[in-house]
Amino acid sequence: MIVQISNWIIPLLLLTVFLHGTYKRVPTYETFVEGGKEGVKMAISLLPFLLGMIVSISIFRASGALDAFVNVIDPLLAIFNVPPEIVPQALTRPISGTASLSIATDLIRTEGPDSFIGRLASTMQGSTDTTLYVLTVYFGAVGIKKMGDALKVGLLADLIGIIASLIACYLLFGS
Repeated sequence: MIVQISNWIIPLLLLTVFLHGTYKRVPTYETFVEGGKEGVKMAISLLPFLLGMIVSISIFRASGALDAFVNVIDPLLAIFNVPPEIVPQALTRPISGTASLSIATDLIRTEGPDSFIGRLASTMQGSTDTTLYVLTVYFGAVGIKKMGDALKVGLLADLIGIIASLIACYLLFGS
């Protein structure tokens, strides 16, 4: 039954919106097309920001800087019982969801989906957000230059999400 609801919820939602718009005498098709045009314009304006983020992340990972950083902080991680394998995902998640997802996928492939690392990677992926990506792309697209407070709050929320993921996985799955 859940599968059927999942299959039908979006088409029914769209149909409801179109029927309501038609009932209210809104030109639904024209409005839909206009929204599509705005979406394409927005996507084109976001491309430079997106490309910059992707290139930066690729350089950071390919240079070996990420692995070197993990090796330096490994003793500190041991004190707090944080698996060093998860650090690359924790560091890339605020920057890029795709890069973080590729790291999580690699962890799940090597460690196994039912391993502690696999479960932690999955939990962390769902408990954090792509703060720097969101700020760069969306704030940049609308021309907001001052984003210091949003950056602080977003990164704090990511840190809390990472810590909560660790705590939840240790409580639920042990280690």
